[in-house]
Amino acid sequence: MTSHALAQEIAQLALTKKASDVLIMHMKSISDVTDYFVVCSGDSDTQVKAIADAIDTGMYLKGTRVWKSEGYQNLQWILLDYVDVVVHIFQKQVRGYYNLERLWGDARIQHVIDEPPATKASSAKSAPRKSGIKPKTQK
Repeated sequence: MTSHALAQEIAQLALTKKASDVLIMHMKSISDVTDYFVVCSGDSDTQVKAIADAIDTGMYLKGTRVWKSEGYQNLQWILLDYVDVVVHIFQKQVRGYYNLERLWGDARIQHVIDEPPATKASSAKSAPRKSGIKPKTQK
């Protein structure tokens, strides 16, 4: 699995626990430490832990183990290090304080949104069209 595919998979796992403001920061060109950051937020310490556990378990089931983890004691900011991808799971107010997006402002950012299952299936089959425009019907 490429590091970008790993980052995308981790972002999707975070969304399964309703993580908010999920993004992938492309660090490869600006840091030698890792290729990607996946950054997301939870509303409570319970949700932050649930997001981290879902990522850890989901990746373990796919054969990828976390190399290092930190933050499980306080549940304000959990870090999961997969070497090529580092995951930051914040409580919202803590994320605002540390503001990694500004700190690493040179990184290209990819926002990850949670699409309903029907949209995911249909978006792969149909060509994109402009919002509010209906396709012409034949008579």
